[in-house]
Amino acid sequence: MHPALSVIFFTTFSGAGYGLLAWLGAWIALSILRGQASPALTGVQLAALLLGLLLSTAGLLASLGHLGKPLRAWRAFSQWRTSWLSREGVMAIATLVPALVIGALLVWAPPGPATAPLLAISGVVLALCALATVACTAMIYASLKPIPAWRHPLVLPVYLLFALLTGLALLFALMLAMPGHRGPDAMLLMLAIVAALLVALKWLYWYQTDRDGLPGSRAAAIGLPGRVANVFERPHTEANYITREMAFQVARAHARWLRIGASVLLIGGPLLGYLLLASGSPVFALTTATVLMLTGGFVERWLFFAQARHKVTLYY
Repeated sequence: MHPALSVIFFTTFSGAGYGLLAWLGAWIALSILRGQASPALTGVQLAALLLGLLLSTAGLLASLGHLGKPLRAWRAFSQWRTSWLSREGVMAIATLVPALVIGALLVWAPPGPATAPLLAISGVVLALCALATVACTAMIYASLKPIPAWRHPLVLPVYLLFALLTGLALLFALMLAMPGHRGPDAMLLMLAIVAALLVALKWLYWYQTDRDGLPGSRAAAIGLPGRVANVFERPHTEANYITREMAFQVARAHARWLRIGASVLLIGGPLLGYLLLASGSPVFALTTATVLMLTGGFVERWLFFAQARHKVTLYY
């Protein structure tokens, strides 16, 4: 399919934002349960909260760019019973509730015996809502039967891993900005492990989708394998919306190099961060690793859309 840049920005930045919010919520809840909550952490937690909300909101706003009538986007909220797009919007709004509660508590009521239970509960709810929003985004595509590549069972896990990886990288970069914070080696090692797992799953996805491809005939595409399906009207002789949007193809050689480039950026980001630790500040090393991984995620998202072929192409 023809990849719209608005959708790629949406899936990349909103995923990173919600991943950051999920890690933040889990961090707040665990620190309270372990009795490690401290007013000294308030600054970085507020910064993570604001950055997560900024990225997720910017991503959602970017998604309006590919709509024919963006001003009518609010109508999608009414179809939450049947539409994953509507559920995504509902969960995005729901995520704001615990986020605002946490922000209010951190600003006006520092962690203490009186606010700790509410803060811990809000952290758990924030993490669950953020991950649910990413899952709804993934299911928007995984629920589309006419596009076999998006129906693959790895679509949802890969979406969640991308959000968790980029969100964790952003959280680590903010944590290192705290005075006296240590441990960049362990942070980069954790990012490298998660990135390696993500790349392994992605290559498994690419291998299986390349092997399976589209159904072999028009009859198989409409659920009648072994039979003959004739068309009443022949395809158009000129390019149209369907051929531009649904039949977009990437050259196999280009796709292979883009896959390798995305993998190198995702795994090479943390590895380059290790090299930068010896010559630069930990914050610079983590920030560089994060930028490289986000770039790799952007390339992967482009391939996710560009290489998906709609069954309607069999008609043409």
